[in-house]
Amino acid sequence: MLIIGLTGGIGCGKSTVAGYFAQQGIPVIDADQLARELVAPGSPALKEIADAFGPDTLLADGSLDRPQLRRRVFADPTQRRRLETILHPRIYAEMRRRTQALQAPYCIWVIPLLLETGKTALVERVLVVDTPESLQRQRVLARAGMDEDTLEAILRSQVSRGERLHAADDIIVNNADLTHLQQQVSALHHQYLALANAASPQRKND
Repeated sequence: MLIIGLTGGIGCGKSTVAGYFAQQGIPVIDADQLARELVAPGSPALKEIADAFGPDTLLADGSLDRPQLRRRVFADPTQRRRLETILHPRIYAEMRRRTQALQAPYCIWVIPLLLETGKTALVERVLVVDTPESLQRQRVLARAGMDEDTLEAILRSQVSRGERLHAADDIIVNNADLTHLQQQVSALHHQYLALANAASPQRKND
């Protein structure tokens, strides 16, 4: 199956784009959603996180205090790598498992840290959702629970906009209205169907 790796910086609209592909009947496997499932109360991953970062990472109901943990790991690269060591192998294993069960011409893997983790070899094409940095900041700061210091720490942990665009096989520009966004998704959908029906495409980094 043709696997498209959808990525982009925080606030660029990856989830919205993925939703439009899903409306076309294309399976979407979202790494962030899997991460939330993997740290459900009582899960082995949550226990490992609590052991590594302390019991104060859990809320009273036993669930993960995500905002608090996010602030901690983005303030300290060592702690961020520790969390990634716990979660990333589980996430990628589950993405592979779910993909094997699919029957579709292609699927979308939504991986915010696809480039940062050096996992582009797992996908056939890299699709970048791009947004001007000023608009990116505006969108993220409008969200509840995100302060400017945390946003800046997250941005520093991600590859630059230029690096992301350089690595892209395909680009969706999210700087206008939703109709424009849908049109771009529709065009790429037809392109990916054609690729899936043709000979297997070569990975860009082969």
